[in-house]
Amino acid sequence: MADSRYAARRLYKDRWSLSVKATQFLSVVGLAFLLTYWISDETYSDTAYYTLMLLFISVGLWITEAIPPFAVAILIMGYLIFALGSAYFNSEPIDPTKYTSTLSSSIIWLLLGGFFLSQGMQKTRLDLAVFRFAASIFGSHPNKMLLGLMLTTLFSSMILSNTAATAMMIASVLPFIRTLEKNAPIAKAILIGIPTAATIGGMGTIIGSPPNAVAAALLQERGTDLSFVGWMIIGIVPAIFLCLSFWVILIKVFRSKRESLDLKIESGTQEKVNLRDQRRVIFVLVTTVILWFTTPIHHIPVAAVAFIPIVILPIFGIITARDFNNMPWDTLILVAGGLSLGMALEDAGLITRFVNNLDISSISPFLVMLAFGWICMALSNVMSNTAASTVLLPVAISILPSHSLEIAVVVALSASCALLLPVSTPPNAIAFGTGFLKQKDFRLGGIVLGLLGPLVAVSWVYILSQMLDLTI
Repeated sequence: MADSRYAARRLYKDRWSLSVKATQFLSVVGLAFLLTYWISDETYSDTAYYTLMLLFISVGLWITEAIPPFAVAILIMGYLIFALGSAYFNSEPIDPTKYTSTLSSSIIWLLLGGFFLSQGMQKTRLDLAVFRFAASIFGSHPNKMLLGLMLTTLFSSMILSNTAATAMMIASVLPFIRTLEKNAPIAKAILIGIPTAATIGGMGTIIGSPPNAVAAALLQERGTDLSFVGWMIIGIVPAIFLCLSFWVILIKVFRSKRESLDLKIESGTQEKVNLRDQRRVIFVLVTTVILWFTTPIHHIPVAAVAFIPIVILPIFGIITARDFNNMPWDTLILVAGGLSLGMALEDAGLITRFVNNLDISSISPFLVMLAFGWICMALSNVMSNTAASTVLLPVAISILPSHSLEIAVVVALSASCALLLPVSTPPNAIAFGTGFLKQKDFRLGGIVLGLLGPLVAVSWVYILSQMLDLTI
């Protein structure tokens, strides 16, 4: 669910000195000022000028990560209040409160509900029980075992954080992998397959990955409500297809000579499981998911349903104050800041100005969506995928307003295809941290899924648009 390239860098233990970060920060601000001065003209209002400069600063800081991505989101909100809401700087000041109200967006509460469910499953070791059950039904043949691990991780990461799903799976299989001979093909296949499945599993639900939530929020602002089930109809098929395709590639590239393996999922802890709490989490999880699935029937908003785990799990004492503090609040702040930036770009007229200067009338919408998908995938390899989708989604929706739902979903799904580097996503960083993989081992998934993922997403969305007219 939560995903941040900054978190991946921390897991990767890639440290930057304070002086380097300060130099990067000042360089980004200086370059942003020069670019804004070069591009703008007398037709730009103060609001447009300051917002354009904010865009350059945000993108530069997200790419260099001179400060954490969530700090950039806070900077965005503070900048908008300071620059656009003050009569001293803006000749036509505007009320900036709407740029901070994104913190109370329904999408934020939906994500928070997902965090509570994820934390509850981890706290009661329910996630481990699911992994054990799923792994046991695929048999002992290396290829089938690999498929079981990948599919289990894939579906788990649609509810759990992809970082948590990967960490659990890697920790569980490491004792087994250490018993294998050095450079055993099946070991590499497992350690590459698990983080890949966790990352692309984020495609499956609105809460599976922050870019999905950003896309849903932007569509909602434009009058298009995409239900929880509607997103799953779009997202699960590409996720499963890509997972199965990559599994086929892995078993071809890493051929195992063994006929069977004895895989025992280890817990890594002697902590006693409270079965009563586990049953309570199952009840809350099932109730929440059923209500999310049946929203078209009872018409209770998915964000309102998300309050079930938010309220019930603390009442049961399963989620404590410490658990609450340990939740990925940086992800929520990053999403809220991204929504604020998108609103500011639209209010300043910058998106309209850009779109009017871009003639795509002779280009097929399919190719436009594919191009945006590949661009988002490429950017997500070098910056937070939430940040990449935040920058691209408002422009993409404005370029194809008649296909806003399709292109928004494609951009969000493509953000989950960034797998080229150890620091492209936290699951990769966790697998790399085991010491069994080299940086070049991630190129296979990064290149194959990076190119194939957006193409599959666009193709599936196109098929659905023809079959259902996307009224889902």
